[in-house]
Amino acid sequence: MPYLLALDQGTHASRAILYDAQAKPVAQASRPLTSRFPQPGFVEQDPEEIWRTQLEAARAAISASGVSPKVIAAIGIANQRETTIVWDERTGAPRAPAIVWQCRRSAALCEDLRARGEEPALHARTGLVLDPYFSATKLSWLLGSDRQLGSDAAAGHLRFGTVDSWLIHRLTGGRVHATDPSNASRTLLMDLGAGAFSQDLCDLFGVARSMLPEIRPSAGSFGACDPSLLGAPIPITGVLGDQQAALFGQRCFRPGDVKQTYGTGAFLLAQVGESAPPQEGGLLATVAWDIGDGLRYALEGSVFQAGGLLEWLRAELGLVGSPAEAEALAREVPDAGGVLLVPALTGLGAPHWDPLARGALFGLSRGTTRAHLARAAFDAIAYRTDEVLQAMAKELGGLGDLRIDGGVARSDLLAQMQADLSGLRVLRPRDVETTARGAALVAGLGAGIFSGTDEIADLPVEEQEFLPSLDEAARGAQRIRWSKAIQAVRGMHH
Repeated sequence: MPYLLALDQGTHASRAILYDAQAKPVAQASRPLTSRFPQPGFVEQDPEEIWRTQLEAARAAISASGVSPKVIAAIGIANQRETTIVWDERTGAPRAPAIVWQCRRSAALCEDLRARGEEPALHARTGLVLDPYFSATKLSWLLGSDRQLGSDAAAGHLRFGTVDSWLIHRLTGGRVHATDPSNASRTLLMDLGAGAFSQDLCDLFGVARSMLPEIRPSAGSFGACDPSLLGAPIPITGVLGDQQAALFGQRCFRPGDVKQTYGTGAFLLAQVGESAPPQEGGLLATVAWDIGDGLRYALEGSVFQAGGLLEWLRAELGLVGSPAEAEALAREVPDAGGVLLVPALTGLGAPHWDPLARGALFGLSRGTTRAHLARAAFDAIAYRTDEVLQAMAKELGGLGDLRIDGGVARSDLLAQMQADLSGLRVLRPRDVETTARGAALVAGLGAGIFSGTDEIADLPVEEQEFLPSLDEAARGAQRIRWSKAIQAVRGMHH
């Protein structure tokens, strides 16, 4: 029986999950990944640590399964998107820290391009907005901040990649420099309609074309793993950005299907079919995937803090010892006691796109406790998601069920809050690691284990449902109060 190995390289951890041919998890392993914050708004990681933790997790998952690497048919990769890595083509060594998707260091560069009137054309061509979130602004900053990097790039010695390309480079022993359209569409360098990198966009950001990876279909050949790494030359046959992998893993194969992944950030995607959607209401147009029959597109809303907010409660404030403890603490009170927490720790994403906004607490009183703050954090994740859901419902003329996944989706409290606030039926699969599942499924397609999405749609999945219990008036009142808090935060720096 063939097995599929999913590498799920996330912001806080590198995971590996081994699946059987029915896409059931057999064994998994995870290794933590550290981020550094050298100054306010800066977020970076060590590319070598990204690689080392991912390799360790893969080896540990294979070892725990007792399965021979020789019967693993394919590797699928899902990765934190937009994170920008530059390495030397001659040595394979990184030449700078990995600039993480959350990093705001290129905000001034974005403002400069906006002042020059570049945003409307960029938006139309790429489906994205001019924000430090996207890779090209980070890469432009890197090349501009180090003269040697700039000259080595011009001489053709440097390679740029998002995390998928970096892992492919290392897995194949440097033989393959490639990406897929879902990741390429997040760089601000890809023409969304053509599915190809644009020379004009490269020129705008000062990026040498020679740095860029080859764009290959999401399900297909990305070379084979060097046998010294995992014990066999396992082919890499599936690559998707983590949010598109979750969309695939949730089987959102029909236009209008919507999923929300609560990871470090929270990302809402709706599959919209074969033509790129208009980008209105602060939402992004992006590639969902190309599984060999052409590009499929998605409408996306990005919220920068979900699990990251709970991690902040733990690591920086010392309020809780773990996310599970955060939920238990939040359940000690019936509500947040009037406290609102706006989670703009790294700016605000969709639908506001305000990189300078910073977080705030409203409604504190002498009676406010740790439990109220924990509850307010869960509220904040639900409120920010609801803002994006409202924008998406307006765009698509209504929404059906909301499928949720990701680590924080394990919280029954959050799932019920989201149903109440949105008025939608919320569906949660028993296995919330749908990002890894999506990577395995797309690799299975690329390796010919599955014939197509119809066969994947028929695989058994257990789901739990959460039904809304809040009336429209109460929902409206909560939304108005939240909107006022957002306006106050945005007003602080204008």
